[in-house]
Amino acid sequence: MTELRSQKCTPCRGGVPPLSAEQIQALLVQVPGWQVVETDGILRLQRTYKFSNFAQALAFTQRVGDCAEQEEHHPAILTEWGKVTVTWWTHKIKGLHTNDFIMAAKTDVLFQA
Repeated sequence: MTELRSQKCTPCRGGVPPLSAEQIQALLVQVPGWQVVETDGILRLQRTYKFSNFAQALAFTQRVGDCAEQEEHHPAILTEWGKVTVTWWTHKIKGLHTNDFIMAAKTDVLFQA
């Protein structure tokens, strides 16, 4: 199986069901440190990254944004002093898609950069 971080997002135009609980659990083991949260009845994938200062957090936020633009899949990002919380979900299906896990893996790579 190809590592998630090496995969590309596929366009999601809606009309497909969100991932099942079993599919989510199978993918979640491939992105350690991420957790599934429910907000407004929608499952989302979320992780908070820690930094030494605001400048580092802001630089990471920009890297995540640049990657999101390249993949045409965009997260919610909360940038604070010393931390950034990134939340992925697929708006069109109001839930989790494989793309969200691909982007979570890519986000982890950006953190290590």
